[in-house]
Amino acid sequence: MSFTSSSRQLPNTDETPERETPEPDAPSPGIEQPGPAPQDASAGAPDHTRDAATDAEPGQDAPSSGPEQPAPTAEGQPAVGTAHDTTDPEPERGATDAEPEPVVRAPEGEVPAGSGAGSSSDEDDGGDDGEEPVSVSSPPSAGHADEGTDGSTDEGGETGPAAPAAGGVGEAAPPSGRVRGWRGRYPVAATVLAWTVTGLAAVLVLFAMLMPGKADQFHPAQFLRVPVEAVFGAALVLVLPRRPRIAVSAVAGLALGVLTVLNLLDVGFNEYLGRGFNVVLDWALFSDAQAYLQDTFGGGGALGIAILAVVLVIAVLALVTLSVVRLGSLVARNSEVATRATLVAAIVWVTCAALGVQVTGVPIASEHVALAVQDRAHRVRDTIRDEAEFQKIAKKDTFANTPPDQLLTDLRGKDMMITFIESYGRSAIEDPVMAPGVDATLTAENKKLTGAGFAAKSGWLTSATYGGSSWLGHSTFLSGLWINNQQRYRTVTAGDHLTLPGAFKKTGDWDTVGVMPGVQKAWPEQKFYGIDKLYDSRDLGYRGPKFSWSTMPDQYALTAFERLVHGKKHDKPLMSTIILTSSHQPWAPIPRTVPQDQVGDGSVYDAIEKAGKRPGDIITDERKSKEEYGKSIQYSVTSLIDYLVKYGDKNTVLIFLGDHQPIARVSGDHASRDVPVSIVAKDPKVLDRIADWGWTDGLRPEHNAPVWKMSAFRDRFLTAYGSTPHS
Repeated sequence: MSFTSSSRQLPNTDETPERETPEPDAPSPGIEQPGPAPQDASAGAPDHTRDAATDAEPGQDAPSSGPEQPAPTAEGQPAVGTAHDTTDPEPERGATDAEPEPVVRAPEGEVPAGSGAGSSSDEDDGGDDGEEPVSVSSPPSAGHADEGTDGSTDEGGETGPAAPAAGGVGEAAPPSGRVRGWRGRYPVAATVLAWTVTGLAAVLVLFAMLMPGKADQFHPAQFLRVPVEAVFGAALVLVLPRRPRIAVSAVAGLALGVLTVLNLLDVGFNEYLGRGFNVVLDWALFSDAQAYLQDTFGGGGALGIAILAVVLVIAVLALVTLSVVRLGSLVARNSEVATRATLVAAIVWVTCAALGVQVTGVPIASEHVALAVQDRAHRVRDTIRDEAEFQKIAKKDTFANTPPDQLLTDLRGKDMMITFIESYGRSAIEDPVMAPGVDATLTAENKKLTGAGFAAKSGWLTSATYGGSSWLGHSTFLSGLWINNQQRYRTVTAGDHLTLPGAFKKTGDWDTVGVMPGVQKAWPEQKFYGIDKLYDSRDLGYRGPKFSWSTMPDQYALTAFERLVHGKKHDKPLMSTIILTSSHQPWAPIPRTVPQDQVGDGSVYDAIEKAGKRPGDIITDERKSKEEYGKSIQYSVTSLIDYLVKYGDKNTVLIFLGDHQPIARVSGDHASRDVPVSIVAKDPKVLDRIADWGWTDGLRPEHNAPVWKMSAFRDRFLTAYGSTPHS
């Protein structure tokens, strides 16, 4: 195919214009050739007559004013629009006179100057200035101007700095034998790819708008809803000019991406801690999570997971933002169809909302994004308010001013042990997978106690935490305050609220010690709890292997306690706070008990650790996690009761309990926060003091045994054992 350029000459002012009769060798009908060519061009005129620098013919004066004319090409034809290679030039024809107002024909695929198409106005939606654009006949390609975000121009009338793709209005078609880019070479593939990307963008945005914050809510009905936010967003895009539309789409996409990241955190926190992510308080927990991953998967594994998490966050933010911008451009380019679709969606949403239409209990009309944002705003507000309110609560203490001689009068001379068993929750006793083994262990250990002259009573406490953050459970139990978040923990531990170890210390009749193998660095909370001497993981002399997160087996920790503290001669009874860690997730590998005389420095556990299961073997399997968790509880309870039977005496009083339930994958969805608590003693007077509590005899509390909030224990215990309130 060949292309020709039209010419346009100034009229001869000395003669009356008249039309030239076409020569016999004129081009085919339908191709108009307005304006004369240079005189005698067909007769081989000298080159200088055809290579003039102005629009005047040789021998004529150039006009002093008037519209600027295009410069002639090498063949004497003026250039109009984008230059083309003339592979088959038309023979030149002479003419004596020029037309006064010749009609300028643009080359095929080009718009004449002054046409509305190709205007750079941001607010022109595809119209022109009243002129009919030149019709072009170019093969369509996937790079058509309405591809928007994939490199071409936006809707009609909105051209950016980049040139439009081939075949678009306002640009000449490529010469014969040439194609422009891969879209021209593979138009079908380009079209399929464009629609695929747009479809994926729509799916991603819809997912982000409807994504729940709990793993058990991910089911098809959740995503078969009409989000009202999408309806409002489409309506807004339809009325905004190009630049404000892109800016609003980008901001909205980024905000939706942030909400998606927060929803992912909610899923994780609900799975592990039984609550959503707190944007004010929970950032500090990531360092603990990193330490847990390092203990579980090693340094390389923890680093890989951390990098993957960062990449995931960046990808979510970028992809959601780009998807919203792409869909906004699509809506603006197809305004008529989009307007009708938006109206239909609005009608459907209003109808479903008014009638309460649901699918499997899920409302079709969704306000998920608005409600999620509102919920987070309320959480932030409540967190800020809670800090001020809790400071007032923490200052009030029923026993703060009780004289030392009026505290714990009925326990004088007793060696006290308060022991927490990590993740020992109600599910261990009642879940059908774990209960058979745990209940059998509790029954067997209770027989050991009875045979050694001990007795026990057990009940339930509702923990302030779930699945993790054990220190919240510890502080709640020991302080008598409800410590359910990190902010409250920081507030109470920075004050001087009376704790159970602190009450024993205040009397002057007990030495207070702490055995905490899970503490691996400085622990400033020691002073708040009233602990005189702390033995952490660095002080217990352990030379064996770690068991995943747990620094040492419970049997060793108790043996070290006996060797370093309890077995030594001391002037006063001991008030000991002990935290056992072998039942900490991921419950692999699990230690096993060894003969007491073989414990030594812990080297005996090397072979046990190597023979145990790896975290990766069970961490993704719910049933295996339950089974191994149950075994870890059996090990911890057995280690504790074995120690008590071997080293306890008539003055020993043991209080042991769980700090919280295990994670939801083990305890089950919607599990309670209850944990078992037991008091064990040889002296019957100790248990007689709590006879009115209604607790169950033995180590296994009955299902209907009393349930108290964990924060209620301190005051009940102090009162039961002779303490006089003085607030």
